[in-house]
Amino acid sequence: MNIIQIIPGSGGSFYCGNCLRDSKYVDALRKQGHQVVKIPMYLPLFSDEHDIGEIPIFYGAIAMYLKQVYPVFRKMPVWFEKLLNSKPMMKMAASMAGSTRAKGLEDMTISMLLGEHGQQKEELDKMVDWIVEHCKPDIIHISNALLLGLARRLKEKTGVPVLCSLQDEDVWVDAMQPKFQQKIWNLMHDRAEDVDALVAVSNYFANEIKKRMNLKSEKIHTFYLGVDTEDYKYIPVQEKPRNVGYISRMCHKDGFDIVVDAFIDLKKNTGFEDVKLIATGGLTGDDKTFLKEQKQKIKNNNLEDSFEIIEEFEGDARHNFFKKVSMVSVPVRIGEAFGMYLLESMASGIPVVQPALGAFPEIVEKSGGGVTYSPNTPKKLSETGLICFPIPKNLKN
Repeated sequence: MNIIQIIPGSGGSFYCGNCLRDSKYVDALRKQGHQVVKIPMYLPLFSDEHDIGEIPIFYGAIAMYLKQVYPVFRKMPVWFEKLLNSKPMMKMAASMAGSTRAKGLEDMTISMLLGEHGQQKEELDKMVDWIVEHCKPDIIHISNALLLGLARRLKEKTGVPVLCSLQDEDVWVDAMQPKFQQKIWNLMHDRAEDVDALVAVSNYFANEIKKRMNLKSEKIHTFYLGVDTEDYKYIPVQEKPRNVGYISRMCHKDGFDIVVDAFIDLKKNTGFEDVKLIATGGLTGDDKTFLKEQKQKIKNNNLEDSFEIIEEFEGDARHNFFKKVSMVSVPVRIGEAFGMYLLESMASGIPVVQPALGAFPEIVEKSGGGVTYSPNTPKKLSETGLICFPIPKNLKN
């Protein structure tokens, strides 16, 4: 089959689970003999994406934002828009504060869901025309429900089925101003009629999105995410350093401060002198002050020699991270629809310790690859981590 996968990029400045999910999905389809074309939107994909060099980034984030907020830019010269949409400019934008922040983008989100009736209708036609000219798809897969405004025009012009994945749309919408939230959910409900199926990544999120979008059960199908275990080197935890790992964007929302505080508490116990906290996953401009505060806490507790940040988090760097840790925790404050880092950790032989929020209990129970805890506090995470660590070799006897 010829498959189109439409993916909103993160710019590669932080570990994006949804982007990684889409990349793994594409790899799996290609291994089965399908032809898959990735169409990036807004920002570039991960920096290790080498197979989309000739494919333009549609709905370039910089130009689209300027057009939405400042009407004068809707008549910008073509050369200027091309400059704004160039990949160097996009990568620079991705590292800046607010580049992936939902709050303040309410009008744009609504406009995107309006599709052919929104402010971005010309960009929609540009994308669809490019697909019709350069691809002959048998099916089109949209990465998330916030892009449902694309579906009607895609089906009209290509005449093929359109599917849409569901993952963490609630996190984006809930961060917006309350007066806009229900309007956005209502638009997503209406636009869901334009796709042939909606695919949730967990039963938890299927039920959550069913309520939020007011959908019938038969419209939603659950398919768990997966990774190819051959892409990861399984090393038993007994053969690894006894280190705590954190792999996600280093921000308040993803609970990086919770894992830092839990680590500080853990280090107060006898027998954990050798344990380090190793973190990776990147950050945006919004997170720099927050990260500085966490580093200061580490310094105040004289644990600088027991703390390491791995700046790179893609490709070999991510696998090297997994070799260095024997437990992973990403104590996000809001329950996620899945969490790709769970599967990546498990495939690398690492148990996960997650708050009992969102889909985490479901995924941990299905896989047997870790434990959950409640409430999501540093103290409880520290206590749970104590029982999960492998026993030091010098204490086994």
